[in-house]
Amino acid sequence: MNLKKVAIVSKFGSKESEYAAQKVARKILAKQSEVFTVSPIMVEGAKKIESLEEIQNEKMDLVITMGGDGTTLRTFRNLKNEVPILTINVGGNRGVLSEITLDEVDTALEQIILDKIFFDKRTRVIASCNGVEFPPALNEIFINRQNLTRTALYEIKFQNDMVKQRMDGVIVSTPSGSTGHSYSLGGPILHESLDVLIITPVASVNRLPSIVVPDEKIEVTSSHDSNIIMDGQVIKSANNAEPIIIRKYKKQAVFVRLKKKGLRQMNKLGF
Repeated sequence: MNLKKVAIVSKFGSKESEYAAQKVARKILAKQSEVFTVSPIMVEGAKKIESLEEIQNEKMDLVITMGGDGTTLRTFRNLKNEVPILTINVGGNRGVLSEITLDEVDTALEQIILDKIFFDKRTRVIASCNGVEFPPALNEIFINRQNLTRTALYEIKFQNDMVKQRMDGVIVSTPSGSTGHSYSLGGPILHESLDVLIITPVASVNRLPSIVVPDEKIEVTSSHDSNIIMDGQVIKSANNAEPIIIRKYKKQAVFVRLKKKGLRQMNKLGF
């Protein structure tokens, strides 16, 4: 794999992650690559950019994340194309999405340069409302009621089917997100390579179970004003009776993997 341009992203507010990012940046600079660091990371010889959004202006060969799952999700949300990411768990809580730890960096870089890797492609989802498209999500889109004193009536349409239930909200999860919020509410764990989505009700009055559907259009309408939350990090809003459209995003998320493993995230959770 040709590493002409590499970007390095660290965890917000983590000095451990920032120091690790500087260390890795120097290793990559030594390989004559052009390195971009995202503020506040500064390394002599690297180009510092102020925000993650600026990565979209450069044609990157690789992005390296130094942090936990939150850093990985934030980075993918700002990548519109299928730029591969090497995820390094530094200062993360669980690192379910991570591939390696810091002490494996040298080996990983050598394998990448020698093309002794493979790409793990994952489905992403994107929501839109009233003609406005929101940032893509790797794990999930969570729609919940803004008015916490009244239970909303949700209408969910997919293919030629429709479900109507009173509940607090609904989660539309990808297979990658099946080990997250959806799972904590009783949803199934899916193999990460599947092209399906999970609809998981939140506090359904009639205890509606999760539904696995093809990764096509899902339309959610609520009787109350709603929050639309992407990967637990970005919040948008929808008025009552405004349809929220959720679709598979046109570009997949791409992870750099060193070894082939089945059900990676289940293994990280200790199953």
